[in-house]
Amino acid sequence: MCTCGDVRHGPEVRERRLAELRASRRTVLTAASGLAFSSAVAATAGSAAAGEAGRVKGAEDLRCYVLVVDGCRPDEVDSALMPNLRALREQGMYWPRATSMPVMETIPNHVMMMTGVRPDRSGVPANAIYDRELGEVRTMDLPSDIKSRTIIERLNARGLTTGTVLSKEYLVGIFGERATHRWEPELYIPVSDHAPDLLTYNALTSMVDELDPNLVFVNLGDIDRWGHTDLTGTSLRLMRRAALLQTDTLIGQFLDSLKSSGRWEKSIVIVLADHSMDWSLPTNVISLQSSMDADPLLGGNVVIGDNGGADLVYWTGPGRQREKAIKRIREIAEATPGVLKAWDRRTPWLRLGPEAGDVVVFCQAGWRFSDPDPVTSNPIPGNHGHPATRAIPFFIGGGHPVVEAGKVSPKHARTVDVAPTIADFFGLRTGKRAYDGKSRL
Repeated sequence: MCTCGDVRHGPEVRERRLAELRASRRTVLTAASGLAFSSAVAATAGSAAAGEAGRVKGAEDLRCYVLVVDGCRPDEVDSALMPNLRALREQGMYWPRATSMPVMETIPNHVMMMTGVRPDRSGVPANAIYDRELGEVRTMDLPSDIKSRTIIERLNARGLTTGTVLSKEYLVGIFGERATHRWEPELYIPVSDHAPDLLTYNALTSMVDELDPNLVFVNLGDIDRWGHTDLTGTSLRLMRRAALLQTDTLIGQFLDSLKSSGRWEKSIVIVLADHSMDWSLPTNVISLQSSMDADPLLGGNVVIGDNGGADLVYWTGPGRQREKAIKRIREIAEATPGVLKAWDRRTPWLRLGPEAGDVVVFCQAGWRFSDPDPVTSNPIPGNHGHPATRAIPFFIGGGHPVVEAGKVSPKHARTVDVAPTIADFFGLRTGKRAYDGKSRL
């Protein structure tokens, strides 16, 4: 969630972001619907196509739509509130054991979807990090934050077209100008910094109808955003239930449009979430900063990047004391009520990279972090980032013959599998050198 005045949105970061966006060559196309899309200059796209278009014979006829139902829990697809998604899942291929990857936050898991690699390769471990160069905590919303090539860029280089329809401001920022066509919302809801799903749906249908990209990457943010602020989240979930129903209805309309337009037979539709959601009572708040500051070794030498269900802890003191500091940070964190585990960031299975700091702390289910201030830094009841929010829906539908109707797989699908799945569909290489994930086709 965005907090007005947060240093992670400071003037230096905003100026860097603006400079990156201005450096690209784009033009604004106004569709018949009245919506504006930022599109790559034709000459640039054409020059990329000239060298590699022949490598994907027949791929120009294929369509792939990745619909990220942000923050959706797997059990919610089973509810009466999401009949369209449930039907798509039952008629397609489904992975009940699917999960997001650490840190279970929006930005890193969207980046994993499009790069197919873990954060130690992509450079994007969380929503919020401490930027050692800038000396401040900031949101990872700069195009240069992504260090690996995306499937969007791979398809562009082979003469295919791509589109991004992303409801959240920081996702628009981090994916930047990579896609051939990009929707840039004119309206973001204050505080949540996202465009309502109805606007996102209108942009999606307009882009598909009028520009018809081979790949469209979509983020629908209402379920997540209403889940964050729903004070009834631990019980009734009234606001979230309404969002589930509306988002499912919009997706159903989009699927109907694919069928009526003749695109269904040549398409796959990948539906998944980037994480799920967990709710905490006002009493179940963890704030580590004061404990770190009170310690003789750590005081004044620790900065925390708060990610709701996970804290990234950075040692900023002398390098010669780093190992001792890491040990002490973990001891203090694990002695704090509500903490599940404090990991040395270098633990091999985490694969978060140096951008994630020195220690990664996860909270227990039903708790949340609020750092540095226990009251104002994170007042919202709904959070994610911790293991309780790993489980996600993940299924593939569509009318293309590659979709095996009714298939339920026991394998562990992950957000990092999306890019290699898309690559496989379009006939691109999917080896281990290119991807950490696996194709699910």
